[in-house]
Amino acid sequence: MKKTLIAAAVMAASGVAFAASNVTLYGVIEEGVVVSKAKHEDTLVNLKSGFDSGNRWGLRGVEDLGNGYSVGFILEQGFTANNGDEGESGKAFNREAILSVKGGFGSLAFGRTGGLAFAQSQAIRTGWVFGTGYGASGWNTIDYIAKRMNNTVSYASPVFSGFSVHAMYSNGVDADTSKWSDNSHYYGLGVKYNANNILSSLIFEAVDNKGTATAKKTMGDYISEAMWAWGESDDKQEIKLPLTGADKEAYDKFAKTEVEPAKSAQKTKYGLNFGFEWNLGTITPMFGYQYVWQDGGNKDHQFGLSAKAPVAGGTVKVGARYLFGKNDGAAAGKEDKHNVWTIGAAYEYPLSKRTIIKSYAGYADAGKEWKNKEDINYNGYQLYLGLCHSF
Repeated sequence: MKKTLIAAAVMAASGVAFAASNVTLYGVIEEGVVVSKAKHEDTLVNLKSGFDSGNRWGLRGVEDLGNGYSVGFILEQGFTANNGDEGESGKAFNREAILSVKGGFGSLAFGRTGGLAFAQSQAIRTGWVFGTGYGASGWNTIDYIAKRMNNTVSYASPVFSGFSVHAMYSNGVDADTSKWSDNSHYYGLGVKYNANNILSSLIFEAVDNKGTATAKKTMGDYISEAMWAWGESDDKQEIKLPLTGADKEAYDKFAKTEVEPAKSAQKTKYGLNFGFEWNLGTITPMFGYQYVWQDGGNKDHQFGLSAKAPVAGGTVKVGARYLFGKNDGAAAGKEDKHNVWTIGAAYEYPLSKRTIIKSYAGYADAGKEWKNKEDINYNGYQLYLGLCHSF
């Protein structure tokens, strides 16, 4: 009720009329200290914002249209608690901005949201106790088919005997202002089961990367861009270089120097995710599997075993994950195989219904091509202690 009243006050102050009982203001603030050591790097002590639960605030609401139909929305913005920065520069609601219609047919949603195997309201991925949080132990810290995308259409069917079907399409994961063949598109299809203490999902995803082709760039291109920016700041005044003779010849030769070669569009990237969770009461074991492949890129398998259980008034979470694969586009004669395994454990203790103390320890170790990666997700350890408050 308090959150509803606060939301009402916020919206009233902005001059927007709405049904107060149907709009909720919510959010999460998590702040803590991380001690980390990546291979060949210094030990770091950082004040970390959103190490597990990403900091956010948002508005969600629903209007009952009658006859089992309703219209709802979610507007969610991320932020960094230790400095107040917005989650993504230039976006008012970078985490999610979605409008949905629900009824006997299921639900249909439009806007910005996360992929089926990532996060946000339309995601259905299961099978990993740490989800997308907890640093190096987050599922897919090494690779995602898609994270948050613009221009999405998402459908979820009604639930039949615990099963539901989910489909998602993005007409342009970043933008769809060019012709269709110049936009990068996302396709996702999944099945979810939630009944008899079992939660499971199977998801197929693809991003065609049609919008990733680039033209070559020369020094002249960079000079022209800089001059145009200068002209923009001075009422678009025309700027001329007073070069003649040998100076002009030298400049023309320099301007034609290629800095970045043209690149063709990347190949389509595919992903398959399977997750299984079984709530046994005293413990919930989980299994997760992922296969990601791309011609001219990495082809990786990932397996994860994890579990959670109530202990001493809180919750213990443990998990181990192993990834192996090869770089299909590696140069001739180069070692192209790689692997990495990660272990992690966390303990969450509730101080109240809305405030939780979180602690975590994790370790990652990679081999073959990745054995010297100076990245905590591949080689090194993390320790964390933080406080998470939800409202």
